[in-house]
Amino acid sequence: MQNIRHDVVVTGIGLSSCLGSLQTTWSSILQDKSGIKLHQLFPQLPAYPLGMIDSQPSLIDDLTQKILSDALQDAKLQVPLTQTGVVIGSSRGCQATWEQIASQIHNHQSNNLNFDWLQTFPHQPAIITGNYLQTTAPVLAPMAACATGIWALARGYQLIRTGRCARVIAGAVETPISPLTLAAFEQMNALANKGCYPFDRFREGLVLGEGGAMFVLETAELAARRQTKIYGKINGFGLTCDAHHVSAPQVVNGSAARAIKQSLERSNLEPREIDYVHAHGTSTVLNDRHEAQLIQQIFPQVAVSSSKGATGHTLGASGAINTALTLMAMKHNCLPPCVGLKNLEFDLNVVTQPRSAQINHAMCFSFGFGGQNAVIIVSQ
Repeated sequence: MQNIRHDVVVTGIGLSSCLGSLQTTWSSILQDKSGIKLHQLFPQLPAYPLGMIDSQPSLIDDLTQKILSDALQDAKLQVPLTQTGVVIGSSRGCQATWEQIASQIHNHQSNNLNFDWLQTFPHQPAIITGNYLQTTAPVLAPMAACATGIWALARGYQLIRTGRCARVIAGAVETPISPLTLAAFEQMNALANKGCYPFDRFREGLVLGEGGAMFVLETAELAARRQTKIYGKINGFGLTCDAHHVSAPQVVNGSAARAIKQSLERSNLEPREIDYVHAHGTSTVLNDRHEAQLIQQIFPQVAVSSSKGATGHTLGASGAINTALTLMAMKHNCLPPCVGLKNLEFDLNVVTQPRSAQINHAMCFSFGFGGQNAVIIVSQ
């Protein structure tokens, strides 16, 4: 296939988190606000701090449609978009629906089941998006644990760079708050009891959150013809997997560092040219220590923050949300604070108060279970 190498720019963003839309999430983070609250949702489980959009768990179909509509509106696009590619991922997909079905069967309520199982596959957000756009272009649904969001952006980038599409809707959506997901993370001793405090000496663990983000990616030529706004350019990415452990990162000769180096090489950038790193920042003991070591080794003085203290950990959607907030930081030339951080454990330049800065190149990390590593660079 001919490699035409189009520049790939972001012309629209849709985002939903426990803090609200893209604009409200961004402004809340600048005010050091968190959307995490204590919730008792399931009688068989204790109360947990969670990043909930509403008082009850969201439905992935509804959330997908809302984020998609916001992204299209932001980019000033209307359906049908028959030649627009789709790359929308989710690490949990419709798991919550399947849990409800299994519970009804277990409780001998299967006679009351009323659902179309074809609408509950893991690729449902991508199918919803493709159907709404009425597209005949490629429709993809990557799944790479917590690295899913950046994987989706990387695949959308590739579709455009290789000339397969001139426009792609890429991103990830997650509605992970269900009894099984909570119980699984509890069994791993990964859940926090009070809140999420990335890089804090007294961090407790992660807080599950709902949400997602979608991006309208276009060739720079198409964006120029449309005379539309541009948030920034996707410069390059790195994707690796070490399969070292089901949940723990590989800290010696790890492939996370290789993903960072790949993204720099593909972007023709040196580490010193990165102005800001949006860390994965899950607030778990192992992840934060691993990330701190990576940053200290590769970017000794770079500004760092994580948004999970404000939004919770949206699993597969977290990389997409991180990238959206990084583009907002670039647009406003403002470094966002690491919400929740009070007692920094590591020798890092972690942002604790919003501060003005010229951000020409920024990097986002996503590191998932199973050794999935995804890194993306966005530039002015």
